[in-house]
Amino acid sequence: MSWEFVLKWLPKLLHGATVTLELVAVAVIAGLILAIPLGIARASRNAYVRALPYAYIFFFRGTPLLVQLFLVYYGLAQFDVVTKGPLWPYLRDPFFCAALTMTLHTTAYIAEILRGAIQAVPPGEIEAARALGMSRGKALLYIILPRAARIGLPAYSNEVILMLKASALASTVTLLDITGMARTINARTYMPEQTFLIAGLIYLVMSFVLVQGFKLLERYLRVDASQGR
Repeated sequence: MSWEFVLKWLPKLLHGATVTLELVAVAVIAGLILAIPLGIARASRNAYVRALPYAYIFFFRGTPLLVQLFLVYYGLAQFDVVTKGPLWPYLRDPFFCAALTMTLHTTAYIAEILRGAIQAVPPGEIEAARALGMSRGKALLYIILPRAARIGLPAYSNEVILMLKASALASTVTLLDITGMARTINARTYMPEQTFLIAGLIYLVMSFVLVQGFKLLERYLRVDASQGR
């Protein structure tokens, strides 16, 4: 390992790391917001309510993220109605397309996590809320969703880590994230071992920090629940 090489190119890779973090943050936060109504609908007993979320989740979980990314970034550009429309300035931007695709992709997974968490809430807690006179909406808001959040948090943390690693695919649409920057540096230096080793270590550090952060959050929620809040 050449320290001269590290000192020269590490700032570029760290800049790519900020792009990666921005991309993942947008995807997992927006995905969580979109997944809440989908997850609630998937947990419904009404087959008609479940149908549309099921179709959405089936498509995005059943096709590779890379294919979805190519469809958004390259596919939409083939339609004149898109290239001449008001959204074209955004849809030709690689960051926007990558963030949009990753958001739609992770929404499907988070919705399934939320569905499973909602269905895992003990029926006795729901019955107790209803017995106290809570409406279905209030029971959902104050009892079911907070309980489901605690149940689904470990699976959600895994999804965040998976999206961090999957974000490397964004480099295929010219986005200079960590992997994209590493490919650019390698094209200039022809030193793939050092370049991608440093990139891999940056991903490893980011994953470690996220894992520790979610562990602290899980511990806090566990203590919070034990104190009856």
